[in-house]
Amino acid sequence: MGMTMTQKILAAHAGLDSVVPGQLIEANLDIVHGNDVTSPVAINEMTKFGKNTVFDKTKISLVMDHFTPNKDIQSAQNCKQVREFAKANSITHYYDVGQMGIEHALLPEQGVVTCGDCVIGADSHTCTYGALGAFSTGVGSTDMAAGMVTGKTWFKVPSAIKVVITGKKNKYVSGKDVILHLIGEIGVDGALYKSLEFTGDGIADLSMDDRLCIANMAIECGAKNGIFPVDDVTLEYVKGRSERPYKIYEADDDAEYDSVVTIDLSELKSTVAFPHLPENTKTFDEIEHIDIDQVVIGSCTNGRMEDMRVAAEIIKGNKIADGVRCIIIPATQKIYLDCVKEGIIETFIEAGAIVSTPTCGPCLGGHMGILASGEKAVSTSNRNFVGRMGHKDSEIYLASPAVAAASAIRGYIADPAAL
Repeated sequence: MGMTMTQKILAAHAGLDSVVPGQLIEANLDIVHGNDVTSPVAINEMTKFGKNTVFDKTKISLVMDHFTPNKDIQSAQNCKQVREFAKANSITHYYDVGQMGIEHALLPEQGVVTCGDCVIGADSHTCTYGALGAFSTGVGSTDMAAGMVTGKTWFKVPSAIKVVITGKKNKYVSGKDVILHLIGEIGVDGALYKSLEFTGDGIADLSMDDRLCIANMAIECGAKNGIFPVDDVTLEYVKGRSERPYKIYEADDDAEYDSVVTIDLSELKSTVAFPHLPENTKTFDEIEHIDIDQVVIGSCTNGRMEDMRVAAEIIKGNKIADGVRCIIIPATQKIYLDCVKEGIIETFIEAGAIVSTPTCGPCLGGHMGILASGEKAVSTSNRNFVGRMGHKDSEIYLASPAVAAASAIRGYIADPAAL
C-alpha cells in the first residue's frame, strides 16, 4: 500500500521503510517549539524528572509572543523563567521583545522550519508549517518537555483526507476563505486525528501566505496536521531562508485516503465564520446587517505581508467607522518594518486604526483588545469560541483581512467586493 506525504515523513523520521494508519511509532524531531505560555510548564516538567539540559540547542525554538510585551506580573515571571532557561542552555532560536514575532509566522520566515521536517510544538497551531511540506503538529507541554530532552516523540500514524484544489481565486478571495469553506463543509471534527493533504492544480494559484493560513487552521477541523506539496512556490520561499538542508516528500500514486474533498477556487466567495464555532460559515448572500465594535487584523493566521497589503488597499483613503476600534498587528518585526517602508503603517494610522508590536494578545483574550459583554468583533484569527477574546457574552466573527478591513470602514460586517 502506498503512503501519503505525512506517512512518508513519519516513516523516514522513525527509521522505517513504511508505516500504516494507526501504527505507533517513535520519531526523531527536527524542531521542538514552545512559547511564553507553554514553555514554563515544559521547563517545570523537565525539573520534575531531573533533566535540565536539551538534546540539541539548535533544535529548540522558544518564542515570547502571547503576553509580550508583558501584560502583568505573571507573564513577566513566565518570560523571565524561559529567558533564563534559554540562556542556561544556549538556545539558538530564542526570540524576545525586539527580535520576536508571532511564532507561526516567525519560524517559517526565519528558516527555522523547512521542507520535510518533523516538528512538534506546545501550541495547537504548530500545524502551520505543513505549508512548507513539513509534518508539524501541536502537543502538550509534557510532550514538549520530553522532546526537548530526548529529541524524540511518539505518534499514532494518521490516515488522511485528500483536499483537491482547482481553479483560480477571484479578487479578495484568499487562503482564509479556502479554509473557512472547508471547515464549514466538513465540520470542526470532520478531520479528527487525520492528515489534511492538499493537492490539485489550483495550489499553483495559492501564495505561500495563503498556504500558511490554510495549514494553520487545519486543527480547527480536528486534523492532526495539514500539508502541501513542495512546488516552485515553496522552493522560492525556502531559498535563502532554510538554515538546514531540506528534503522533499511526495505522496505515492496509490496512497489511500479516507475521503476526497474538492474545492474550486473560482467558485469561492468571501466567507465569514459566525459565533461560536469556525464551522458556522456564511457567505455574503446569507449575511444580514450586523454592526460591530472592533476589528482585529493580525494573528498567526493572517498577520503576514499579503494580509497587511490587502487591508491597506481597502482602507487607504477611508476612515475607520465611528465607534469601531481597529487593531492591526503585523506578525513579525520584519513584516512591521516592511509595512513602514511601503507606507502601510501611515495608511492605517491616517485612517484611525492602531498598529501594535507583534503579539498574539487579542486572539486568545490576553491583551491588546479584550471584548466587553455584548460586543461584536470581526477578527482574522482562527477561533471564535465562547469567551475566546474576552467576555463570554461577546461575539467573534472570523474573516479574511479583506472582509475585516471592509468591515472596519463600514462599521458592520461588509463584503469587500461591494465597496
